[in-house]
Amino acid sequence: MYALVDCNNFFVSCERAFQPSLEGRPVVVLSNNDGCVVARSNESKALGIPMGTPYFKVKHLVDAGKLEVRSSNYTLYGDLSARVMSLLAEVAPKLEVYSIDEAFMNMDGIDPGELIPLCAGLIVKIRRWTGIPVSIGIAETKTLGKVANHFAKKYKGYHGVCVIDTPGKMEKALSLTPIGDVWGIGWRGAPKLEAAGVKTALDFVRQPEEWVRNRMGITGVRTWNELQGRRMVEEEKIEKRKSICTSRSFAETISDLDELTLRVSDFAGKCAEKLRKEGTAAGTVGVFIHTNRFRKDLSQYFPEASIRLEVPSSSSRDIIGTALQALRMGYRPGYEYKRAGVIVSDIVDASSIQQTIFGFDLSSRERDDRISKVMDQVNTSGKNVLRLGTQRPGHYADGIRREFCSKLFTTSWAELLEVR
Repeated sequence: MYALVDCNNFFVSCERAFQPSLEGRPVVVLSNNDGCVVARSNESKALGIPMGTPYFKVKHLVDAGKLEVRSSNYTLYGDLSARVMSLLAEVAPKLEVYSIDEAFMNMDGIDPGELIPLCAGLIVKIRRWTGIPVSIGIAETKTLGKVANHFAKKYKGYHGVCVIDTPGKMEKALSLTPIGDVWGIGWRGAPKLEAAGVKTALDFVRQPEEWVRNRMGITGVRTWNELQGRRMVEEEKIEKRKSICTSRSFAETISDLDELTLRVSDFAGKCAEKLRKEGTAAGTVGVFIHTNRFRKDLSQYFPEASIRLEVPSSSSRDIIGTALQALRMGYRPGYEYKRAGVIVSDIVDASSIQQTIFGFDLSSRERDDRISKVMDQVNTSGKNVLRLGTQRPGHYADGIRREFCSKLFTTSWAELLEVR
């Protein structure tokens, strides 16, 4: 059996964990630069606020005291996610972290009669130890686990745990599940199926396999089988990324090359950290800087430049230095830049790098690798304590508008929760 654990309204729950005054109130969390709504409490959903709503459209509710708003605080969310996942790992024979707020526990080998008590106890423990409410859906396949989790979250009578373990339960659950809510179909695939008369998940599984294959291909057949209790989606294999991108939109436009140098250095440094964390190295470093395409009153310019490294690298010095060369290739004065980013590509395993015979200083590379390793060890807090001279200090604001950001609470000594 699979148990899908899903954190309820995760970003909002993270905010509430350290701000009890938000409990029971409509709350939304905004995207970078406080642009639009990316998370909603049940109370804000009841107000009719759709996901993705621009902040300016709900500002009147905030001003009237009818809605609480918070800027995204991904450092806090990531830390609380890690705490939740560590508690799951203590229980699950096998754990697959699916996203920041979801994980599949493979419960094969556990007595079916123990599943509900075990998961119920886990819900209590996670709430007590982290402040995060979770719901758990249990079924034979991952897709059915998603269906079960939906019911566990929607209906209080399940007390957070719903199990689909008999044909009768499966048929009833599928009959109550709109086709657009099925994992693997969603809002993109639903219109085509609804036009053919398939309104629910039960309607879908009652179609012949060939009918499903002709309309949705092998992916649709996989979902069709999963909804009938046949495992088709096993543990996801972790594959090395082919490219890594770090980019940001700026709160204000930037025209100064020195300021852009600081921003691009930060982005390149982050790419290098990700490469080292995954045990890989990049062969190409690219940079883009874009003006604001929505400002028709400003001159537009969208340059991109890439440079191939002689030998793939994950060294901060190599990646940042090459990124700054690419920046200078594309930069032109007189433009107001709104967004910039660094892309590292042609990624290979760091252990498989073939050193060139000529024109390459092996001792210099080994020194850079040692320096980068020390930087990673010191910078475990994510505060950028050790950095290259072209990067900004760790405490420096990253240029993203966060007017409603809460404290870090769990990762900064200076922002620990104060109890009076």
